[in-house]
Amino acid sequence: MLSLLDKCPRRLLALISAACVGLLAFGMYLQYGVGLEPCPMCIVQRYALIAVAVFTGLASARAGTGWRVSWSVLALAFAGFGAFTAARQSWLQWFPPEFATCGRDFYGMIESYSLSRAIPMIFRGSGDCTAVDWTFLGGSIANWSFVCFVLIGVVLLALLARSRKA
Repeated sequence: MLSLLDKCPRRLLALISAACVGLLAFGMYLQYGVGLEPCPMCIVQRYALIAVAVFTGLASARAGTGWRVSWSVLALAFAGFGAFTAARQSWLQWFPPEFATCGRDFYGMIESYSLSRAIPMIFRGSGDCTAVDWTFLGGSIANWSFVCFVLIGVVLLALLARSRKA
């Protein structure tokens, strides 16, 4: 992988962007094919994944190192934000609150409340955020989302460290 970092950072950024699109497609399959309803925290993670895909795609499209670094830093920030949200959701799944109630969906909160009230409600989580509806190798969707965001973050950090040395 280190040789790939040295030779083709633009290809690696494009690969990260394509992987994000693949993860988003899998999320759509789980929602529309399998019938799982995303909770507010899942939706926030999707938006973070979209941002990472867009910023790494832009970074791979630009030839200048300065632009590539700028877009990569933004992608890294959103990968960190997505990892934080996934970690919070995993925590809620492992240690659910005593009184879990199903809250409103993301769009309902945005439409009904001001943004300053809706954002804390989204991150507070609802009964839906504590439910584990699907697992793979013992990990929930939130667990695997955290792993993916961390891996993306590590690769972006390695790319940024390599570009700083160059």
